[in-house]
Amino acid sequence: MYGSRPSTPSLTVVNSPSQDAAKTNLAFVNPADRLANANYLDINGLVYSVGADPTIAPGCLGLNSVQRKCLRVSSGDRVAAVKWTLPPDGARVMFITAEVDFVSRKGAAGRGPAMEVDSLLLIQHLTSRFSGQIFSVDQLITFEFQGTNFILRIINAYALDSSGEQKSAPRGQLMPDTPVYFEQPTGSGIKVGGQRNVVAPQLFKGKEFNFSKLGIGGLDIQFEQIFRRAFASRVFPPSVVERLGIHHVKGVLLFGPPGTGKTLIARQIGKMLNGREPKVVNGPEILNKYVGASEENVRNLFADAEKDQAMHGEASELHVIIFDEIDAICKARGSVSSGSGVHDTVVNQLLTKIDGVDALNNILLIGMTNRKDMLDEALLRPGRLEVQIEIGLPDEGGRVQILTIHTSKMVQNSFIGRDVDLAELAAKTKNFSGAEIEGLVKSATSFALNRQVDVSDLSKPVDEDSIKVTMQDFETALREVKPAFGAVTETLETYRANGIIPYGERFDHLQSTCRTLVEQVSKSSQTTLLTALLEGPPGTGKTALAATVGLGSQFPFVKVISADNMVGFSETAKSSHIAKVFDDAYRSPLSIIVLDDIERLLEFVAIGPRFSNTVLQTLLVLLKKVPPQQRRLLVIGTTSAASVMQDMGVSSAFNFVLHVPRLREPEIKSVLAAMKTFQPHEMEMAVASLLDSEVPIKRILLLVDMARQSVPEGYAIPIARWTQVIRDIDSS
Repeated sequence: MYGSRPSTPSLTVVNSPSQDAAKTNLAFVNPADRLANANYLDINGLVYSVGADPTIAPGCLGLNSVQRKCLRVSSGDRVAAVKWTLPPDGARVMFITAEVDFVSRKGAAGRGPAMEVDSLLLIQHLTSRFSGQIFSVDQLITFEFQGTNFILRIINAYALDSSGEQKSAPRGQLMPDTPVYFEQPTGSGIKVGGQRNVVAPQLFKGKEFNFSKLGIGGLDIQFEQIFRRAFASRVFPPSVVERLGIHHVKGVLLFGPPGTGKTLIARQIGKMLNGREPKVVNGPEILNKYVGASEENVRNLFADAEKDQAMHGEASELHVIIFDEIDAICKARGSVSSGSGVHDTVVNQLLTKIDGVDALNNILLIGMTNRKDMLDEALLRPGRLEVQIEIGLPDEGGRVQILTIHTSKMVQNSFIGRDVDLAELAAKTKNFSGAEIEGLVKSATSFALNRQVDVSDLSKPVDEDSIKVTMQDFETALREVKPAFGAVTETLETYRANGIIPYGERFDHLQSTCRTLVEQVSKSSQTTLLTALLEGPPGTGKTALAATVGLGSQFPFVKVISADNMVGFSETAKSSHIAKVFDDAYRSPLSIIVLDDIERLLEFVAIGPRFSNTVLQTLLVLLKKVPPQQRRLLVIGTTSAASVMQDMGVSSAFNFVLHVPRLREPEIKSVLAAMKTFQPHEMEMAVASLLDSEVPIKRILLLVDMARQSVPEGYAIPIARWTQVIRDIDSS
């Protein structure tokens, strides 16, 4: 490709014929030499255009000092020079990167501010003066521009290959329209401005992304946001960004619940990028017990980027630093009660490196946290971690993608049953995170594998062809793997262990009203927050009714806030726990929160009276807080102290207050009849045995259960046994 070598004449190296000739980058020979008719000479692997000058003695080769330095020869040395011809398809170079510097650095040191050179004028000068010459990688060229002598070093040359793709080449022919990008060596004293005709850097591997192959599902929207904000400007040449007058985004914060794919996104971004491997660091790894060591660890993370930017300027490669658990070291300054103040100084050091006086422009910091609220607010402003993207729970389409990714190997190897419907599974896995869906697949696989294992003989060979993960395996796994942001169905079932017994019109009205509230929250375009307080005497079934509403709603997120789970908590801990449940609810599209026995949450005691104002204020604020966009929340509270709730202002914080009454005589009959407790002719006597005209339903259920203890299963309770139990309870 690079020409033929018919013979190898040996020539003596001499100086260029004149100062002007030395700046032409030509290799001079005597006109009488047979090499004088050659266009190009290959000398020690570098190709020079030929110039004829009679002052050059026959058998000699005139080279300037820079050419001799580049060829590593001295005056008087003998060198082999070979005629070089252009290949048939030409050797046109499409793009060149080069360094420009002063020929002599002696005068540059005292120049003061850097000398600014217009890139367009410089390129016009070079392409007109050296057009047609062959430039090779690492070749040195001297030239004069606007009265100053400069030296040019070719760093890279790019040409089109046979497929039309631009690739690196060892050499190429400079043409009048060849783009040139100038890199500036450290301490050169030259600033090349206005560079614009430069090809965009190849930031990513490949021409397109396939998120499924990268093992990422359900995060297409988040990836689009990250690319648009953090990488789009870096795809364009530095000149375009300079003319736009903007700076690259230097920081991205990924936040959201655990298991949603924050670390996975950061890891795969590193795999997609060309060039340097990202630095991955866990927040706690930065901290060190020795004074100043933590800050030094932060500085070391940016050392390579600083060195690269000092050497290559805007042409520096992108350095990606991935911070997992960034909240461990970047807590709000002043929030950590430590005498050393290490956390504060680490935050200060990190802020300085990202956006200080000597801020770097070739870095991208990707931070990940589950607790965005703990981060120092200065870290989140523009210029630092300015792109903040919530990685939330995947929607149904995203869950299909994740299930497809985690079952792809099973499908390829025929280990999955024909009855497995991923779309149906996606519909059943509401509020599952990506990690929980992976756990579901593992659980289903374990059931399929367990069928092939003979526990009595573990040495028995396994029939691999019989392994099939069926839909039943996934159904069983769904009962085993529960989402952290799902409905607490087991807890809700315990609150209505005796079931729900319709006892008349008042119950039907209560249930109908609750269903209406659920429907309004799920379907209304205007109502995103709805709150209802169920008040009534103790034992009337308020919690059971609330649990029934939660189970019947089919909402993906249903949680109960009860004093049972906060025994021993301080007031602050209780408030934090309540706030966290509300924060979790805001991550789900549809949520129900049951505030059970509010007076117990408030630690209300009638003697005094005494209550927790901290918890009270937390509840009052959260009951009025509107959920984020596209999130809907129904809050159901229960209380047996209606007057106390009224005095504290809790009742007025709810949209509706529904009274849950004690049962009257006809309603008691309905309950006892539904439970098939007595013979029909004894029903009136059984009801009359109750001394109170209105009785809580829990008391009736308790009395029935006590009376049945000595009655054979399937038999009606004798009226004598019933009245005996009532007398025993009342007399005690």
